[in-house]
Amino acid sequence: VTLTAWRMIMELPLSRKIVEYEIFLNERLRTDLRKVLEQRDSLYGDIGEYLRLRNVIDKLRNECASTQHEQQRPPGERQPLKTMVDLGANFYAQARVPDPSRICVCVGFGFFVEFSLEEAEQFIAKKVAHMNEKARKMSEQASEINARIRLVLEGLRELQFGSGSQEPSDHPSHFPGPVL
Repeated sequence: VTLTAWRMIMELPLSRKIVEYEIFLNERLRTDLRKVLEQRDSLYGDIGEYLRLRNVIDKLRNECASTQHEQQRPPGERQPLKTMVDLGANFYAQARVPDPSRICVCVGFGFFVEFSLEEAEQFIAKKVAHMNEKARKMSEQASEINARIRLVLEGLRELQFGSGSQEPSDHPSHFPGPVL
């Protein structure tokens, strides 16, 4: 809040100040917190997808290792992989992958890159590390917003009940967990 805005708030009648703080709390802070948490949860979903892909790569690598003579063949002569593919809503179709030693990975913005299994694992490791760091920053941002919410709630309580606090609980733990 800028100094000018603070002065304007201080000149308002007490009941109007309380309403202004409640509007700020509900329309700005809680909305910002909800958006940050939704973005972080979406990011965690993407991380889960990459980790599932890494597990699939491990299974493909184990499959190829069990038939080592397959790796020595040229790509055009390798044994195809038969699998089931989820088309959506748990509706599966049979699929045939001519060369399972190379896969396409979504690198972002709708672009896919063909990688060898080793290259894909390296990419996934870097991508997941980057996404985890981004999720950590979003968690910190959510904590900061939550602290601001608690500060505004404490300010509202002081405005409503005065600094003597006639409210039953004076302790900050009176406010429940994450404030949404």
